Amino acid sequence: MQQMTKGANVGLAELSESAGSVVMSLGWSSPTGQGDADVSVLLLDGNGKVVSDTDFCFYNNPVAGDGSVQLLGKTPTADGDEDRISFDLDAVPARVEQIVVAASRYGGARFGDLDDLHLTLADGAGDSLVQFSVEDAGEVSAFIFGELYRRGGAWKFRAVGQGYASGLAGLATDFGVDIDDDAGGEEQAGAGGTGPGAEADREAGPESIPAQRTAEPAPAPAAEPAVEGPAEAKPRTRPRTARKKVTLPRSAKKSLAENESWRTARLFPLSALRNDRERETRATSVLLSVMAQVPEFGRRLTAGFGAPAGRMETFTEVSLPHGDSPRRPDGVIRVERAGKLWTALVETKTNGNALKPDQVQAYTDIAARRGYEAVITLSNDVALEGSPLVEVRTDGRRKHKVALWHLSWAEVAHQAQMLIRHEGVDTAAHAWLLQELLHYLQHEHSGCHGFQNMGASWVPVRKGIDDETLCQGDPRATEVIENWERLVRQVCLRLGGELGQKVLPVQRAKRGSDPRARRADLADQLCAHGRLHAEIRIEGTPGILAMAADLRTGKLRTSIEVPVSEQGYPLSKVKRLIRQLEAAPADLHIETLVEGDGVGPRGTLERLRPEPGDLLPRDGAEMTGFRLSLFKGVGNGRGSAETGFIRSVDDAVDRFHAGVVAPLELRVPARRTGGGER
Repeated sequence: MQQMTKGANVGLAELSESAGSVVMSLGWSSPTGQGDADVSVLLLDGNGKVVSDTDFCFYNNPVAGDGSVQLLGKTPTADGDEDRISFDLDAVPARVEQIVVAASRYGGARFGDLDDLHLTLADGAGDSLVQFSVEDAGEVSAFIFGELYRRGGAWKFRAVGQGYASGLAGLATDFGVDIDDDAGGEEQAGAGGTGPGAEADREAGPESIPAQRTAEPAPAPAAEPAVEGPAEAKPRTRPRTARKKVTLPRSAKKSLAENESWRTARLFPLSALRNDRERETRATSVLLSVMAQVPEFGRRLTAGFGAPAGRMETFTEVSLPHGDSPRRPDGVIRVERAGKLWTALVETKTNGNALKPDQVQAYTDIAARRGYEAVITLSNDVALEGSPLVEVRTDGRRKHKVALWHLSWAEVAHQAQMLIRHEGVDTAAHAWLLQELLHYLQHEHSGCHGFQNMGASWVPVRKGIDDETLCQGDPRATEVIENWERLVRQVCLRLGGELGQKVLPVQRAKRGSDPRARRADLADQLCAHGRLHAEIRIEGTPGILAMAADLRTGKLRTSIEVPVSEQGYPLSKVKRLIRQLEAAPADLHIETLVEGDGVGPRGTLERLRPEPGDLLPRDGAEMTGFRLSLFKGVGNGRGSAETGFIRSVDDAVDRFHAGVVAPLELRVPARRTGGGER
């Protein structure tokens, strides 16, 4: 992987034969664990301007009008999160000469407050090509990381590293995006300059980079009467005028059934499933058929794997030659774009069945021989960074590279739910198809329920903790840590699908630490203290939801720390919190946090309701916030049965979020729906 400096540029064809489709990742970490930013992409013509609102991709318009660029959302990493963007460069319209990739912060936050800002570019096979690390972003609320641009018919990448103090509004306006005047409080365009689109700047070295923009908001001009302009006047591009999408209501319409014994006719019935082989065949066929018929869904699942945006066809039980006997992968996905084919073989498992390394290896070899791009595995398991589910060998003599990707059934259900409940699809028929798919996946007979087993090491590790015989360095403890991490990631997927918000695990490891080394350290802590820890960041909530499972006492603590209100007297602040928690469980524990690392008074909500003053620090210390906690017994079983550990964690998180987090009015301000900053 090539390390780049500010202003450096490189041709993509020089780095990879699979550079026609690339994935760019923007990453950062926050010392407080609460830093976040939003990615935006601008497709520019030869004049360095957008042509239409579909050429400006941001959180309200995640896909370019032609599908060549798609924002894929956040992916957890060892040190924080990465925002991924898919580029089908072969499909980018000829009028687009330059693609600018930026990010913006909101609420007064600045990029200088974040650590480890970096950009990584990977090819269609998943191999990292270049990395650009930003040394000092400065006090800016919008930042251009890099750009892709054409030169002599080929695509090149340039590391930009340029900031805008005027925020996303200033950045967007600089490239020809008009921001609606009624977006009150938003920052206006930065003064002067044409951005990094100048031809000379693209090919010059670091010394020619424009100075960092620090323009302050300009005063808004007085309103003038509307006057008809000339016919050739350029129309305003307004990114907030996105086409309305179709979503389905949460509550079903009143049934016309004569009695409760009547069952609704389903597109994908489950009554005839008798064994695992039938479940795998049916699940594969159901999923691949819906992917081909609902373009938004198919694109959502394959864009991160390097697939282009194009016409998708899917197949099942395809016979392919391999040695003395043919192999039959569970499915094949083919995408056509501009006369080129992208092909992936699919291997599926349901229930608790594990992927077989020899099968995956055979499909990888077949794909390499036939020039296919990828092998996609699909099971209830959750893949972890640095801990692949299946190890495959690669033949270094082959020029053609095959990427190995994994999907969990929980992730498939999450994406379907996000589309039909929150983000929307193009037609009511597409929404109904996704609803039928979701019903199938969530049915008890489908075998597609996500991570459901803490593994063979769960029972001996718990026994070793109880009798204090578990030693540091025991590989069984590492397996438990890995499965705990899988469970936490699945909790995030499920909760995010329900809320329609970003829900991500928080990793507080040191920057640059190896995932395996981090898990080994956590395994040693498990051996020493008998506790599992995790933190979850839910978009729109005032703090981090923490989970601590004490395997010695069999209790799980879910908690969140909320900041104290800045207005009012101390007693008024406490009363305001108690009012917000009016419907919370009576056994909720509340602790007062004081300046420094101290902890003030504490008590249950039931006791504090009549006497809120009991939460005030007795020594006059300044209150900084409150810690809200619920305790629940955890199951012993390793599975997801009613008495199992997995079910008890799910129930505890659901109860805490519904009863404690949701009622809080200490919400982060909602996003604006326009192109400016939030």
